[in-house]
Amino acid sequence: MKLIQKGFTLIELMIVVAIIGILAAVAIRAYQDYTAKAQASEALTLLGGLKTPVAEAISQGGVPDGCKKPDGAVVTGQYVAGIVPTAGGTAPNETYTMVATHRPTGVNAKLVNKTVTFNYDVGDGSWKCTSNLDDAVRPKTCEKTVAAP
Repeated sequence: MKLIQKGFTLIELMIVVAIIGILAAVAIRAYQDYTAKAQASEALTLLGGLKTPVAEAISQGGVPDGCKKPDGAVVTGQYVAGIVPTAGGTAPNETYTMVATHRPTGVNAKLVNKTVTFNYDVGDGSWKCTSNLDDAVRPKTCEKTVAAP
């Protein structure tokens, strides 16, 4: 009479556990990058919401008037500590810069105190995005900020 195997052998169970462990290790790293990208996008959203009112204020009153925070503007968020506007240059090469800084706590480690900067060139009306975020989480629309030597 033949014995019929009932259940799994120990080696089969160990192989399944090893495969699950490998998949979990890969998934956790990918998930952390995914959440960091989502948190980093908040800075772009807040800065993007300020582009139109800032450009309008600059066109009506010049760069110093554009440096004021527009009434009702949201300049902080869950992951962004704040946005600081500054004006620079002299006419006709005036510029306007908005820097969003991520919070020192409560964010992914890749975002701690990192910045996203929008620069507005008054002369040609163009916006440029730069950031010192890690390449893994930096939005494709932003150029990498080169650190000073």
